[in-house]
Amino acid sequence: MQTESSDSTLQPDPARGRSPHLSLVMPCYDEEDIVGYTINRLLEAFRRAGYQLELIAVDNGSRDRTGEIIRSLAAQNPNIIPHRVEVNQGYGYGVLSGLPLGAAPWIGIIPADGQVDAEDVVRLYEAVAAARGWVLGKVRRRFRMDGFKRKVVSTGYNLLVLALWPRLGSLDVNGTPKILPREAVQAMDLRSTGWFLDPEIMIKAHAMGIRILEFNSFARLRGSGVSHVRPSTCWEFLRNLLYYRFSGEIPRWRKSVRQAETAAASSTATGSM
Repeated sequence: MQTESSDSTLQPDPARGRSPHLSLVMPCYDEEDIVGYTINRLLEAFRRAGYQLELIAVDNGSRDRTGEIIRSLAAQNPNIIPHRVEVNQGYGYGVLSGLPLGAAPWIGIIPADGQVDAEDVVRLYEAVAAARGWVLGKVRRRFRMDGFKRKVVSTGYNLLVLALWPRLGSLDVNGTPKILPREAVQAMDLRSTGWFLDPEIMIKAHAMGIRILEFNSFARLRGSGVSHVRPSTCWEFLRNLLYYRFSGEIPRWRKSVRQAETAAASSTATGSM
């Protein structure tokens, strides 16, 4: 199911008149204290490195000034694409609503918390852009400044994932940012509207034979704002992990992908006659 990566030649979006190297979707939920800092840091880091970043900032149903800040920044910088979800329906829903807006050959997701340095995001992009074939580049939060309880839960969770998928190729399944080719994102037909979106991406990448490039990064504490992960999130992860492993969902998805590829090939062949 794996194919060669997209051609490195950029295809400009006629409606925007721009040719971004990378489109990053950033879901933002009540992040008024940090979102301006995070967005500006990312754009500046990519500008200094000589790359065109398209940042799709999703106001994910925020109740504070997050949306206002995003719109203000977008009015000053055409590289920021603002998008609004009226009612928060989960982290994954915010990401999925922003993905179709990306115009670049590489698509990524990144939180608004600023825990990963902008320069590390640039280095991650450079690694995937230089790779051959389809790859998924992601951060491994090697030096996380979390509390002891959070570290224990995270370690146990990642060990469970490895037990269910021994060849998944990651020691930090939920580590973001994640960057992968646009065509791979489209083929995945992502469905998770909650916190399980990151594992869904990893599981489907594994099923598609996509190589994982994991980049060690120092994960900083939040400078401001609060985490939106709750204790119920653990049950969401466990329930979905078991479902994806034992329900037959992945084989059904792979069958639908093959059918779509066959239909597309047949349509192309018919059109060329």
